[in-house]
Formats: sequence, structure tokens, C-alpha cells
Amino acid sequence: MHNLSGVFLEEGEKKVIEGNTYFSFSVIYPKKTRVYYVEKEEEYKSWISSIKKAIGYSNLNDNYEIKQKLGNGKFGVVKLGIHKETGRKVAIKTINKNNMSIEDQGLVKTEIEILKICQHPNIIKLYDVYENVDNIYISKIFYFILVMEYCSGGDLFGYIEQRGFKLPEVRACELIYKLSLAINYLHSYGITHRDLKPENILMSDNTDTADLKLLDFGLSKIIGPNETCTEPYGTLSYVAPEVLMEKPYNKSVDCWTIGIVTYLLLCGCLPFDDENSEKEIARQTINDPTPFPGLLWKKLSSESKKFVENLLSKNPSERMNIKQVLDHPWIKNNMKNFGSKEKGDSFKLVVSSFD
Repeated sequence: MHNLSGVFLEEGEKKVIEGNTYFSFSVIYPKKTRVYYVEKEEEYKSWISSIKKAIGYSNLNDNYEIKQKLGNGKFGVVKLGIHKETGRKVAIKTINKNNMSIEDQGLVKTEIEILKICQHPNIIKLYDVYENVDNIYISKIFYFILVMEYCSGGDLFGYIEQRGFKLPEVRACELIYKLSLAINYLHSYGITHRDLKPENILMSDNTDTADLKLLDFGLSKIIGPNETCTEPYGTLSYVAPEVLMEKPYNKSVDCWTIGIVTYLLLCGCLPFDDENSEKEIARQTINDPTPFPGLLWKKLSSESKKFVENLLSKNPSERMNIKQVLDHPWIKNNMKNFGSKEKGDSFKLVVSSFD
């Protein structure tokens, strides 16, 4: 009797042993592999079918047609996929586990668990998860395969770059509103993203009315109402000062980053930045007041400046929380200009559901 929890199944080829033909298959355990042989093809198919059912096995290629590469990740690639039955386009993220540390594998598993929880229009959808093994020559290659919602508009940074880093204030406010709705949803579950940045925000398409989708929850963590953590996670230029100073922090680090992204969308540049020195970026983030140069801000509303100021407070206790973000006059006064009236009404329902 064998425990099949966490194992992989590998179908083998016919083998001739001492003049007899056998059908073989392998059951791959974490630290060993067992090979089984049967004489009849019908019996072989029965074993394969029963074991697949027992371990919840499914084959990516049975369900999806794999198309061109969309991009590269740290540990793998993202390709376009087409669901064979529905024709739905998906993004298939393949992650090579062999190149990952145990800690990195844990981060991927965290991302998967969070994506399973999340059901929000501004958070990327996870459709399927596969954990497969392939034989390449002698070595065995293990994969995480995530099948996710496909967004044709690229990431937010590329989206604004194509527009010369110039967005109308109302459009910038609409995008920040949708991002804040997603963060409000996460915070209601105690989840802190911890790596907000334009590269982790996808656009549904490349039109001027495209929707945004938050993704990449590998650094996310569940933090209780009165809990803090100290791990130095995040991306420089977007990370909160308390993280850089290795002080205990909470969910307000996400609100700081909303302030940074807002500044970028309104001005086309980052408030704390230096092309030549990461130390200088950190020093500015910790010590310098938020710059509001008149040339950039004179055409923007006073509410937008107050919105950014209230988010980029160095003191986390003085920083707006996500509820205050959604209730801020800059958001409220612009809501009537967000797309159609029907869209605005649906957003209001989303906000009220998390009160």
C-alpha cells in the first residue's frame, strides 16, 4: 500500500523483458520513483485511469492549446493559451521548480492560495493550477503551472509609457480608484500585497478605457488587525520608509505605494528617485518631504495633491488607510466622471459590500 499524496504519474513505453512485452508506468514520490509493469494493455489503461483519478491528475495539453510566448518571469515563461472547449484566451505561467529554493517555492504556493481566495473584478483570476513533471533526458523537471486570466494591454507602466506618461487627471483617478478597490478587498481578508508597482498591474486591453487587474502575490502576507511584520520585502522607489528602516509595519505599506503610483500617474515621474544611486532613493524615501514642483502640479487639482500628501506620510499612523482612500474627496468628486453611469453604480456596490 502506498500513500499517493503529492505524487506524480508518468506513463512509460512498452518494454520487452526476457521475450515478454510489458506496459510500464512510474509513480514519482518526493524522494523515490517506483516503476510498475503489467502484461495487458487494457490492465495498463485501467491502472493509469484509476491512479489519475486518485491523485487528481489532469494534463494541461488535454485542456489547452499552447500558443506564443507573452513574456518571461523570474523562474519561467508566460504563454498564451486557448481553452479547447470554450475558446477562451488565458495566460499560462510555467514555473521551473528545479531552479527555485524552498523559500521561493513557498512564495509561489502563497500566491496560489491567495489567488484561489480572490474573486474581484480588479484582481487577476486564477482558473487552473497544475503541478507536473516531465522527463528531459535523464533529469526530471518539476513545474508549477498557473492558468490565469489573459490581459492584452500589458502592464500599467507600459500602458502609461505608450501615452507619454501623461494621463488626464480623471483617468488617473479612475485607475487609482480601481486599484484601491482591489487593495480594500485584500485588506478585508487581512492580506497585505507588499509589492505594489505598475509592473504588477495588468491592463485588460490597450484602450483609453481599459480596466486594471492586480497580480503577483508572491510576497503577500496575511497580517492580523493588531499584527506587524519586519521582513524587508518590496521594490525600491515604491516601498514605504518603515520597511527600509526595518521597523515593524502593517497593511499601511500598501497605502504608501498607492500614493507613489498616484504620483506617477499624475506627474509621469516618481517622487523619490535617482538614476545612479539606490542609497539615495532610500535616503529620499526616509528623510525628504514629498516634492510638488509647481511646473508639474499647477494644472492639477488641490484635492489630488492632498490625496498624495495623505498617503505619503512618513508616519504610518498619520497615513490614510484604505477606507479613507476610497472616501477621499478626490475620489468622490471624480466618480461621476468614471466611464458610464452604469460602471459608476457597479463600483459603488463593490465599495459598500466591504464596509
